[in-house]
Amino acid sequence: MTGSIVFDPLLPWMFIAGLAGLAALGVALALWRGLQGWALRALAALVVLAALAQPSYQIEDRAPLSNIVLIVEDKSASQSLGDRLNDTSNAAVALAAQLNARENTEIRRIEVRDGEGDTGTLLMSAVSDALAEEPRGRIAGIFLLSDGRVHDLERTPDLPAPLHLLLTGKETDWDRRLIVKNAPAFAILGESVTLTLRVDDEGAAPQTGSTVIDISVDGAEPQRFDMPIGQDIELPITLPHGGLNVIQFTVPTAEDELTDRNNTALVQINGVRDRLRVLLVSGEPHAGGRTWRNLLKSDSSVDLVHFTILRPPEKQDGVPVTELSLIAFPTRELFLEKIEDFDLIIFDRYKRRGILPAIYLDNVANYVEEGGAVLIAAGSDFASADSIYRSPLSSIIPAEPTARVIERGYRPGITDLGDRHPVTSGLAGAETWGRWMRQIEVDPIGGDVVMSGIDDKPLLVLDRVGEGRVALIASDHAWLWSRGFEGGGPQLDLLRRLAHWMMKEPELEEEALWAEPTGQTMRIIRRTLDETIGTVTVTRPDGTEEEITLEEVTPGRFEALYTGPEIGLYRLAEGDQEAVVGLGPAAPREFEQTIASGEVLEPVVDGTRGGVRRLEDGLPSIRSVGEGRPAAGRGWLGITPREAFETLDVTQTPMLPGWLVLLLASGLILGAWLREGRRT
Repeated sequence: MTGSIVFDPLLPWMFIAGLAGLAALGVALALWRGLQGWALRALAALVVLAALAQPSYQIEDRAPLSNIVLIVEDKSASQSLGDRLNDTSNAAVALAAQLNARENTEIRRIEVRDGEGDTGTLLMSAVSDALAEEPRGRIAGIFLLSDGRVHDLERTPDLPAPLHLLLTGKETDWDRRLIVKNAPAFAILGESVTLTLRVDDEGAAPQTGSTVIDISVDGAEPQRFDMPIGQDIELPITLPHGGLNVIQFTVPTAEDELTDRNNTALVQINGVRDRLRVLLVSGEPHAGGRTWRNLLKSDSSVDLVHFTILRPPEKQDGVPVTELSLIAFPTRELFLEKIEDFDLIIFDRYKRRGILPAIYLDNVANYVEEGGAVLIAAGSDFASADSIYRSPLSSIIPAEPTARVIERGYRPGITDLGDRHPVTSGLAGAETWGRWMRQIEVDPIGGDVVMSGIDDKPLLVLDRVGEGRVALIASDHAWLWSRGFEGGGPQLDLLRRLAHWMMKEPELEEEALWAEPTGQTMRIIRRTLDETIGTVTVTRPDGTEEEITLEEVTPGRFEALYTGPEIGLYRLAEGDQEAVVGLGPAAPREFEQTIASGEVLEPVVDGTRGGVRRLEDGLPSIRSVGEGRPAAGRGWLGITPREAFETLDVTQTPMLPGWLVLLLASGLILGAWLREGRRT
């Protein structure tokens, strides 16, 4: 039991202080006037003021509470290296035995495992959560059994007791680490982007000046180069294709290296086209010519060269064909020397007129064979004897004109194949599109018919020729949509999709397999013109395979979600389609730095006057130290007994009962009056 004096004032302390001031003033006045009873008056005032403060003698019946010691065991991924997990478990058991042997001590053992995603070791969050569940006044010490690689130091709480780190790992450990700096998410096709690579040896590493590094793009056969250790190396890379490019860097595992989990780095860069260079050849002025021009110029990423024939050569006025323009148009330069500079050539109602010789058109056909793109918007002249089909371009045009031009209103529609083709799939509202008034009858000789017109005759035909692509629109009335005729239609979306398909953008390939990663999960997507597909074979980083069945979500598009069991490079295959994708970082946060070190936690440990000790040097003994005293020394670590208790019962006895206050105050006041009365 413990006794103490407590106060339970009858009036607020401020009011009691005011009364004390008035009493002191009255006593001072009595003293100034020479009244001999001033001392008795002062004593009477003190008795009254003491009664108002109501002092009591309090006796508490207390039961002592045990001291709580936290043992936090780090069982994250980095602790799986070497014998760290085994050392941690053995040390936790031995430490618990030492603490249990101490009187009035309880132990709380806490295991910390990997969090969701690539969050690393959240050791201080675990400490904070544990302290929130225990009375802080009973915490006598905190022991961390870890490699010291903590990734949430900013979550460190206000610690009420000494914090100690018992460090796993060996002083002889060493590790080689590959680092890729400043890797961009996007890069422009045709322009090099510079990555900074670095290989560092950490810990007790052998003296080695260089190593080799393997570089692989999209899972292809890697190329090997020499790489100095401890130096930043700048590596210029030009992306081979648009869309996602997966670049893998790998450093071979060295002898006695702690782990190879940080010897690989995955960089995923999206290749984007900077500008689309378009050559527009207009055969003659017409209402749709300005629409083509305005449509292409409205896109800031398009560089347009417009070649328009304003005055046909059949007009007999004696002016030579070579002098029909104010300035000489560089046809030779455009169609022979610089044709490879263009991404797309558009022939809008063009027919043979002698302005572009056959050799120029033959060069256009070769341009397509070698990977170029041509879009033909056919007018009435496409069905005539002067049609460009009856030129060297016939070898690349996917449909043959029948010489029939149909002049009547019709509503363009999407074919069954068009519903599956990425150029036209999803163009909703076909039943509300405005009509076109002309269609050139053609017979397909290749390619895919994705739009139809009058009597389901082909209207838009797409084809692959050699390495290039060709699109034929069998009408010159697409401009009616841009004018809003009868409600218009999706001309802008259609022509942009056409241009991107012809530029071989991956998201518009009709036969494609790719994956969209999000953390450890990826959405596998297979686009095809076929009705069905086979299962997708997923090859994991460890070489094991798994078959995934995809479901059709829209016509021609099949999808499935897949969660990878580990971080790394995954290969996908279905039929002749292949893809690679990286899930998570190649080197998880847990394996970025693997050498056990107390450097990160030292400021926190020093702030509580705790200590850092290596388990390979033996488990230190435990001592009791006073609060605020050093809690670490040679071969020992300290805990601070808190002497916490639980109050079972409280008894209060008033020190100035009311009758005693009344008797004392009355007697002192009467004595003062009698003393002063005798003098008079």
